[in-house]
Amino acid sequence: MATSGGSERDSGGQREGGLAGALGLGESASDHVRILAGTGQNVVGLAIFVVASFGMNILIARAFAPDGRQVLGVVTLATQFAFIAGAGLRFGMDHAAVRRVAIDIGNDEGGRIRAVLVRAVAIAGAASVVVALGVYLSASTIADRFEGSTPDVFRAVALALPFIALCQVYLGGTRGLKTMKYTLYVQWAGQPMLWVVFTLVGWTLSKTVVMTVFTYALSWVVATAGAFFFWERRSARYGHLPAQPGEVRALVRYGAPRAPAALLAHLVFWTDYFVAYRYISRADRGVYAAAIQLGFALVLFLTAVSYMFSPYVADLHSRGERQKLGGLFKSITRWTIAGTVPLLLMLLVVPGPVLQLFGAKFETGDSALRILLIGQAVNVSVGAVGFVLIMVGRTGWDLVVYAGAVVLDFVLALVLAPRFGIEGAAAAQALTLIASNALRLYLVWRFVGIQPYDRHYVRLAIPTVIAAGFMLAAQAVFSGAAWQVDLVGTAVVGAFVYFTAFLLFGLTPTEKGAMMRVLQRGRTA
Repeated sequence: MATSGGSERDSGGQREGGLAGALGLGESASDHVRILAGTGQNVVGLAIFVVASFGMNILIARAFAPDGRQVLGVVTLATQFAFIAGAGLRFGMDHAAVRRVAIDIGNDEGGRIRAVLVRAVAIAGAASVVVALGVYLSASTIADRFEGSTPDVFRAVALALPFIALCQVYLGGTRGLKTMKYTLYVQWAGQPMLWVVFTLVGWTLSKTVVMTVFTYALSWVVATAGAFFFWERRSARYGHLPAQPGEVRALVRYGAPRAPAALLAHLVFWTDYFVAYRYISRADRGVYAAAIQLGFALVLFLTAVSYMFSPYVADLHSRGERQKLGGLFKSITRWTIAGTVPLLLMLLVVPGPVLQLFGAKFETGDSALRILLIGQAVNVSVGAVGFVLIMVGRTGWDLVVYAGAVVLDFVLALVLAPRFGIEGAAAAQALTLIASNALRLYLVWRFVGIQPYDRHYVRLAIPTVIAAGFMLAAQAVFSGAAWQVDLVGTAVVGAFVYFTAFLLFGLTPTEKGAMMRVLQRGRTA
């Protein structure tokens, strides 16, 4: 049955196919072009996210000086507790929304997507409200387990939980429509900026840790309203068809493994922090929290690309187009690595100055940051392999991988953190990421028959090595200057050299030809 959803999909494909044809890439490149265009838009949103998130952490660390490191540790504990719990409480309905919306649009049944999302929201809402109430009632017990926190901190966390879950489900629905801009508006840019603004206003009333966490919750309340508005506006054009029989049962069956897996997916990056929290000093808790969040910066581009890629995985796999899916997987993984290298090099070459953004004594985390970057570099190098596993319906195996990763991280942190402090905790996370991503690569190859690598990856080594050499030379020149000069000077030199070298040596012949045709068209226009 054809619907307006099918018509829009066809017209969108014609527009992208026309652009691909204009570039000389062929009709089969339309998905590549659309993903690349969406990813380019996300760069702006990610830049806002990075600035706002880091700015908020820096603001907290400096506003509560001389206790900034301790306060940042408590705020990080509370907000990550909220975000990790929210990930599990949406019961996998965010990914279910992406997958089902993309498949229904691909099958020309776009009228069903609103019925699907109503049920997904109901499932996530019921789960999150029940647990949020439990967290609120047991706030004193939870706070007793973490030195420096208070029951009111976790009561504020409880307020955030339902809204974190519901916001992600609505945004998952919009991503299923193969558009990322609403996630950009609401999640990447909106929520972190709202937190900064609400916190500054809240501090005029009460400059406390509790107020800081409360404004975090409030930012998610407003973000959820925005996500709902965009979904309603964007999905209204597809009309209405009834849900398929057994829709709720199918969503629950898909989401049941995803609920704990989503919880564990976030927990795996913080398990070592929670373990180390009991063995390291108050000051080191804030330092290690800053190092972990800097490590996250390395995967922001991967996350944006993966979000954009996910609906294509669901659509192409459901239609049996494995060869096209494999080619798309290789391309986007290479783009992701290429776009991440400059940031990786900067964090490896000048970790001390970057950490000093948080305060004068945060540079003690430079060794831990370098260790964390090893694991995150491996995480980036496998591309959206985890999203592939989820979008093809292998949520049970996804749960197995994450459960094993959290157990491994916990055991390694328990062994290493008491002896080596934050460096030991960082080593636990890095080893865990290496092992878990190797397993995901194997599972995707076994179940889907695709992998993310081809011979063109060798081209990335040349600009990487050249840029690393120039950055090391620049750091040697600027090391005697103020840390701000060292950081900015090294970063600017490295970025300029890398992108210049990438244009000369990193592009494939097809990409070079497309770029030349674009430039020639620009000259004759």
